[in-house]
Amino acid sequence: MTHPHRAWAAGGAIIALLAAALAVGDRDHRELAVFALISAAWLALFVAYQQIRLVAEPLALRIIVTVGVALQGAATLWLPRTSDDAYRYAWDGRVGNHGIDPYAYPPNAPELAHLRVPWLFPPGHAPLINRPDVPTIYPPYAQLWFRFVDAITPDTWGIRPYQVAAGAVAVAGTLVLIRVLRRFGRDPRLAILWAWCPLVVLESGNNAHVDGLAAVLTVGALALLALRRTAWGAVVLGLAIGVKLTPALVGPSVVRHRPVRLLLITAGVVVAGYLPHVLSVGSSIAGYLPGYLSEEGYDDGTRFALLARVLPSSWTPMVAALILVSFTVFTVLRSNPFDPFERAAAMVGVALLVATPTYPWYALLLVILCVAAGRPVWLAVAFGAALPYLGGWSGLGLGSLEQLGYGVGGAIVGFVALRDRHRLVVVASNPPNG
Repeated sequence: MTHPHRAWAAGGAIIALLAAALAVGDRDHRELAVFALISAAWLALFVAYQQIRLVAEPLALRIIVTVGVALQGAATLWLPRTSDDAYRYAWDGRVGNHGIDPYAYPPNAPELAHLRVPWLFPPGHAPLINRPDVPTIYPPYAQLWFRFVDAITPDTWGIRPYQVAAGAVAVAGTLVLIRVLRRFGRDPRLAILWAWCPLVVLESGNNAHVDGLAAVLTVGALALLALRRTAWGAVVLGLAIGVKLTPALVGPSVVRHRPVRLLLITAGVVVAGYLPHVLSVGSSIAGYLPGYLSEEGYDDGTRFALLARVLPSSWTPMVAALILVSFTVFTVLRSNPFDPFERAAAMVGVALLVATPTYPWYALLLVILCVAAGRPVWLAVAFGAALPYLGGWSGLGLGSLEQLGYGVGGAIVGFVALRDRHRLVVVASNPPNG
């Protein structure tokens, strides 16, 4: 064991680096320094991980939680820097709490003029809400979360309550991870890779993304399902999917145990969330989702950055679907429903490598799953997801950042998988004597 001062120092370095990054630039000013500071924070995370493993577990966990709280608290000191999604959250919550379905009208609709407040619609300036001419994209349980935060805070507090709420969820995720890691026989100090991860800090306490809530619910659901509490696990998984659709990707890792019951309950929870909105707005329930997928280039195949490197764009949607279906089948056949975290992380990681989204908050689900699985190598893909967004935002000219980030991340995961498989083959062919 080592003195904990090195772990404290590493935590302090991450706080300082991320605070400096938030102080230097915002989404209206491209600063190369921001990219450098955040990249340095990632390096500091891995130094911290090596140091925390040498600290006695009880003290290590206190350090992890304390610094994790400080990181999220520090992130809330600045308005959202690299995303404006939280302003849409605040608008949706406000609209919903005034008895209007958020799927019914876009923010600029005259029917909603009486709900506009200056901190969302600054006089003489464009609204802070992104895409004000289209209805919301967020699923029904995310809408309940927005309404909850709106209901417990006054309008005069602005966007800060959403940041604080997201930061609190991230801290709760740390506590959930510690318990899950212990329950499944892994080192709970791995939770540092979530609690101090720059991506988690920036996308929770600062940008307030609801993806963090979906990620924490997903880990909780997998833990419940692994412990054979099928009904409760299915309910929580349905809630996670109703917050952000991406948690549906973990389904193949748990579906082998009581599949009918799991699918019926999960689907029932999701449908129950959507039903009131369907009755209210009918087919408009899809919101801006179809337009978003088209805008991002998924319909014409240009978004699949790695596949587009080797295939015509007209082929990439079909090949992407084939890869995901094949890996889904593989996951179902090879998963252990009583410890599903590794296969769930791999399923989400492969989906990210295929779809190559440019928004780093999509990787929050991968971060929490790879920590729960004890497979931190997948953090390379999470950083790969952050690279194109942060690099492009800061004005860094590296050509195709999506291909660079995801390509390198995928290569690292592939190398480690081949190395581990080679070691298993060697051990199996040369068993120890005695």
